[in-house]
Amino acid sequence: MTALRPEVFIVDDEASVRVALQRLVTSAGHACRTFASAREFMDSQCYLQPGCLLLDVRLPDMNGLELQQRLREIGATTPVIFISGYNDVPVTVRAMRSGAIDFLSKPVSDEALLNAIELAFTEEARLRAERDEVEELRRKYDLLTPREQDVFRLVLAGRLNKQIARELGISEKTVKVHRGRVMAKMGARRVAHLVQFAARLGYLATSTAAAQPQPSRPVVESAPVWRRKEELGLGLRLPPISTGT
Repeated sequence: MTALRPEVFIVDDEASVRVALQRLVTSAGHACRTFASAREFMDSQCYLQPGCLLLDVRLPDMNGLELQQRLREIGATTPVIFISGYNDVPVTVRAMRSGAIDFLSKPVSDEALLNAIELAFTEEARLRAERDEVEELRRKYDLLTPREQDVFRLVLAGRLNKQIARELGISEKTVKVHRGRVMAKMGARRVAHLVQFAARLGYLATSTAAAQPQPSRPVVESAPVWRRKEELGLGLRLPPISTGT
């Protein structure tokens, strides 16, 4: 399957600015599409395709910062390059903290803009590859049976085979079989690989010493605690331990 060519998406409410930016971008050999508003861009769903976004801050409907936030909320990997005719330091800081590639002032330097586009394309390719890898790990995890998912979870929590067998009410030999299948299906050669996969899927397992909970007072983290990582926006919700064998 041929990879899609990355495009530059220009969102600016001034027609003259759109035309000037489009001429510059296409003269550098990049494919380009223009939009007069944030809503027009969202309706096009171009954020699903490889590319980067040249985004004006002040727009008639949804402003540039709001569009950037919206893209983050839906998990889009489209990098944003802001262009603005106003020197607003708080807005610049907010945009950069939210992950913008650059914040350029109008009139935009041709060299600065083209360098920012190249940087954005590189970052978008990296993010898209990472997302594809996570989706492949998710697909592999979904192939595990409920019992194999139980074993996966307990192995990550640091349980030994005999502890897993006791907790699940099955034989240690059966645990070894399930564990081998988990490793094979997930493509892991060592437990360390499973830990890395869990982190890539958005969860890290931490466990404390196997102390027995005291009924007279609450126990904090007496069992494995699953924490969601916010980096990718993609995660895996591990189900409760099943009762079947």
